[in-house]
Amino acid sequence: MTAATAAPQLTRRALPLVPRGTARAVLRVHRIALWAWWALVAAASAGLLWAYWLGTDAVRELSHRVSSCAADTSCVDSTLDSPTYEFYDTVTSLATSAVAYLPYLVAAWAGATLVARELESGTSALAWTQSVTPVRWLAAKLAVPAALVTAGTSVLVLLHRLMWSDARDILGQDWYLSDAYRSNGPVAVGAALCALAVGALAGLLVRRTLPALGLAVVVTLAVQNLGDLYRDSLWPAVTVTGSAASNLPSTALQLEHGVVLTSGKRIGNNLACVDNDTAVDLKRCMSKNGISDLWATYHPKSHFWPLQLVETGILLAAAALATAAAFWLLRRRTP
Repeated sequence: MTAATAAPQLTRRALPLVPRGTARAVLRVHRIALWAWWALVAAASAGLLWAYWLGTDAVRELSHRVSSCAADTSCVDSTLDSPTYEFYDTVTSLATSAVAYLPYLVAAWAGATLVARELESGTSALAWTQSVTPVRWLAAKLAVPAALVTAGTSVLVLLHRLMWSDARDILGQDWYLSDAYRSNGPVAVGAALCALAVGALAGLLVRRTLPALGLAVVVTLAVQNLGDLYRDSLWPAVTVTGSAASNLPSTALQLEHGVVLTSGKRIGNNLACVDNDTAVDLKRCMSKNGISDLWATYHPKSHFWPLQLVETGILLAAAALATAAAFWLLRRRTP
């Protein structure tokens, strides 16, 4: 009898990672969304891996053919219109968009389904009568999706960065462009977690499915747009003068060009004498226009990681504030 009763106990201990309690309930209730999430991650991952292993080589071979017949315009046009190039461009564009715009999907789902639908239908109140406190209910609602969103987004970011680093010479996407920037670093994870918290807070505020969805998406859109508007100011820019200001690195995010007149007046947003090929041409241009010096501010490519880390920190702080607000609101509205 002892051996017979011990066997089931050993079996239960052999599976410590199997979700239990409220975590298991969250996965069961939202299993359709879970499968849809992993399907999206799998499809985007497959596209990124194809572009990295096969697509990039095919397009590079195509570009060599373009270079070999550059003198013949019809040859160039017909080559660039090939199915290989079009398919590669479609796959990489869709994969990049999938990573960059994931926060909107997370916000829409969190606002409409994660919290608001259960509050609207009354199933949350039923759960609170089954030995699950409201705080524990919300904690599970946020913790389980947060773990899955972090894992899936991290995989996509790593694969996108792998693809982009190998093929940036043919992708035509500079590191500072919005979609490429958001898809190549931890900002994507921070934005997704912020969208999750915002969606949950919207659900608690509105308590109706469709209005909560709309509010979550609008707030997420505002957060993303604010990031695009103020990203340049998150880290000190580099300022250069003289000939260096007239020929900035090709990979630089150029912020502003300006001139200093011989009278000492400093004028911003002035592109006079920029891109002169030689020092003699630059000196002649400055003399002709009454300019004593040039200056420019820009972010070099080395600022990618500082900008990413600062913006990620801001997004995580916003997510923490939204989460704290959600728990505060839940306590105010429940006994």
